Amino acid sequence: MKVRISTIKALLLVLLFAMPLSMLASKGKEVKIVFTTDVHGAIFPYDFIEQKARPGSLAQVYSYVKEQRKQHPNLLLLDNGDMLQGQPTVYFYNFVDTVSQHLQARVMSYMGYNALTVGNHDLEPGHPVYDRVRQQSKLAWLAANAVTPSGKPYFEPYRVFKVDGKRVAVLGLITPAIPSWLPEDIWRGMTFNDMVESAKYWVDVIQKKEKPDAIVGMLHSGVNFNYNNQNENTYKNENAAMLVAKRVKGFDAILCGHDHEIFNKKVATDFGDSVQVLNPSAFARNVGVLSIVFQGKSKQVSGSVVDVRPFPAEKTFEEQFKNDFDKVKDFSSKKIGTLDEPIASADAFFGSSSFVDLIHRNMLKVTDADISFASPLTLNANIPAGEITVGDMFSLYKYENLLYVLNLTGQEVKDYLEYSYGLWVKSSDTFDDGMLLLNEKGKLKNQYYNFDSGAGIRYQVDITKPAGSKITIFSMADGTPFDLGKMYKVAMSSYRGNGGGGHLTLGAKIQPSEIGKRLVTSTTKDMRYLIMMDLIKTGILDYKPLSSWTFIPEDAVAKARKADESRIFRK
Repeated sequence: MKVRISTIKALLLVLLFAMPLSMLASKGKEVKIVFTTDVHGAIFPYDFIEQKARPGSLAQVYSYVKEQRKQHPNLLLLDNGDMLQGQPTVYFYNFVDTVSQHLQARVMSYMGYNALTVGNHDLEPGHPVYDRVRQQSKLAWLAANAVTPSGKPYFEPYRVFKVDGKRVAVLGLITPAIPSWLPEDIWRGMTFNDMVESAKYWVDVIQKKEKPDAIVGMLHSGVNFNYNNQNENTYKNENAAMLVAKRVKGFDAILCGHDHEIFNKKVATDFGDSVQVLNPSAFARNVGVLSIVFQGKSKQVSGSVVDVRPFPAEKTFEEQFKNDFDKVKDFSSKKIGTLDEPIASADAFFGSSSFVDLIHRNMLKVTDADISFASPLTLNANIPAGEITVGDMFSLYKYENLLYVLNLTGQEVKDYLEYSYGLWVKSSDTFDDGMLLLNEKGKLKNQYYNFDSGAGIRYQVDITKPAGSKITIFSMADGTPFDLGKMYKVAMSSYRGNGGGGHLTLGAKIQPSEIGKRLVTSTTKDMRYLIMMDLIKTGILDYKPLSSWTFIPEDAVAKARKADESRIFRK
């Protein structure tokens, strides 16, 4: 009998070790987390700006989630911020229909979202909007490092969820660079602490108070900590997700976003182990899927990115929100003026262009400033000739920036422009392969929304000269002399006027503490609204370029433009 029992035990051991790891994992308890990030109003599989169908939407995410809930009925559904800016879907309920319950709040409740981390673009619409949407939402709004003067978080710092007997804590952190981008009134009552410091503090609190089985960080922050002239030692780094993963002990996974880049890797920490870092990118085209399998005292954590574009829009979702779809479509397709000729944002990368000069012209008209700075906010947008719609205004001006006027000296104006073009074009003697500054992957090295040009002045940009010595300013637009020592009123977006992009601090070399003292005026309405109201009033979009500036030498520029258009703009 003992021989038979020993034989059975041996056979069981053989079978146990012969089992694939996946079969063993299936015996344990699995917590499944599905998350979106940087949705930017992509609720329906329709682009209300371009007025056409577009795959990638929460309607399709919901199809995937419903399928997953058949196997994992208690899965956590999370969002990592930047939902309240982008498509006209959210703009309409932010600023037009402010009486109805906000569409985003209703959609997230309908889909069964458990929590979100607040993103910088969720704060951008201002307190009246995000406070209202938060109050109407049934899910937790997280941002542990957005603190009030008392030191307590303005939003919830974390939430603990019980999933199939396991306690999973989700800690939310928001990028702390917001004061460099947004006017203080928008985030009044908050300061934004360093993400690494905050994560260390709150992980310790969670471990001692909650004793969770797993801790997941949901950070509205990217992985490239060297972005925008920062480095791993930069305090309050904008993109600190990787720094938190490496330096903060206790996380089982870091869910990140903000940079719109897919990332799915195990990252080695400073403590000899690793943590799963996951980012599914933006616009509800993909979801991040995190699996935590509990085997006794051990955990197996893995991540994947799932493309939801092949999934159909969920039928009951479309039926539930059909009236909202129709309202937003009527709003965005409303005719507000005419345009005699087509304009394209790609032209703005190679000289004074109709696309950006529309913005310049409005800035100077509204503010009566001497000079204006503006950039293309979309890489390859086109507005056709004919009737102009509200949706077209979202192509022309992507963000809800206010319009600032600051005092700058002539020297600061020149230094500002030198910095901008240093981000924009390379310095070389040959331009057979283009003039735009690219990275090793053949993409723009720097963000195009930082490629500011000027109006109200006449100047040239010599692409053969080194960065810092490319600009020659000849005169003001009316032919009067431009004086490096004179103080000028300069119009710019609130993003730029708060220090965004570094043009004022790194370019014009104004101390961050001094920027606010330079502010002369600010509008209360966003720049898209101002352009739209002017168009409604006049009926015609004044598209003629101001011809304020040119790249030289002309032959080199013409050759370089062909190369760049082929490579970057696919012309």
